[in-house]
Amino acid sequence: MAAKPAETTPGSNDSSSSSSSMADVYKGELTPLQRHVAFFDRNKDGIIYPSETYQGFRAIGAGVPLSAFSSVFINGLLGPKTVPMQKLNSFWRRLVPCQFQENEKAPGFKLPIYVKNIQKGKHGSDSGVYDANGRFVPEKFEEIFKKHAHTRPDALTGKELKELLKANREPNDFKGWLGGFTEWKVLYSLCKDEKGFLHKDTVRAVYDGSLFEKLEHERKSKESTKKK
Repeated sequence: MAAKPAETTPGSNDSSSSSSSMADVYKGELTPLQRHVAFFDRNKDGIIYPSETYQGFRAIGAGVPLSAFSSVFINGLLGPKTVPMQKLNSFWRRLVPCQFQENEKAPGFKLPIYVKNIQKGKHGSDSGVYDANGRFVPEKFEEIFKKHAHTRPDALTGKELKELLKANREPNDFKGWLGGFTEWKVLYSLCKDEKGFLHKDTVRAVYDGSLFEKLEHERKSKESTKKK
């Protein structure tokens, strides 16, 4: 199902027409990887700033320290890779053989993540469940549990998760190791059950982008119940 762009939130990080045009990504069918990150695009303008990443983590029940760390770490890691680029004109290209940002309204130091280019932010040493274009690979997903779910076929323990991370490591890919470790550890911390199991359907929901909305709904329901 194609996602619909939401109205721009008053006072949001980006209200310019050049930036909001990035929301065109929501006019078509999103890839699973785009759906995975779209939750954090709180105003649906196509760009995720650190403040939105923070808001997203708070919305799913993460504490202030974890949300703050995640906003800096995730945007710092992914943002520079996803900013749209275009070639310099031939004159400047001869002098400076590099590329520059299309959108000067969102300079790199703001660490924006562009939803349409999120596949460019894929790090190494991962599970391979998303392919190079951000599409879901069912065989790779099933492989996680076939290889590492020793206690139960439909869940991972903390120890089995460590085994998974170690198995995915590529030589000297320190950024990839850190990225994978952080992603899985945050997921395990937020979603393990009372017995320490991270369930298969929960992991599947991460990959198809539905888990975060579910967690936010559950948090809001709990808060509403407490107020009654």
